[in-house]
Amino acid sequence: QVQLVESGGGLVQAGGSLRLSCATSGTIFSINTMGWYRQAPGKQRELVAAITSGGSTDYKDSVKGRFTISRDNAKNTVYLQMNSLKPEDTALYYCTANLRPSGHSTYMDYWGEGTLVTVSS
Repeated sequence: QVQLVESGGGLVQAGGSLRLSCATSGTIFSINTMGWYRQAPGKQRELVAAITSGGSTDYKDSVKGRFTISRDNAKNTVYLQMNSLKPEDTALYYCTANLRPSGHSTYMDYWGEGTLVTVSS
């Protein structure tokens, strides 16, 4: 069974940095796009950054120039380097992957359970 597990969240002061990681487990045939979403209290979940299997990236406007998404295809892992953090970046960060498990013929979206990022002012 495929699972996504995030790590790297925590409490940091404004201006600080954190690096989130998302590791996959289970037998996977192929992974398309991987990404990071976040959900702040009382707000809807929103896309933060995404990266295709070929390395093309997309970012939410408010994080451009501060966050960098990357992936290690050999390890089926995606990262989010977050610099110059602001209090408004505080949220539960979720990893997602569109992937095809071994033995399956279709791609499906999988989600992690989230890792909490808190930025103090």
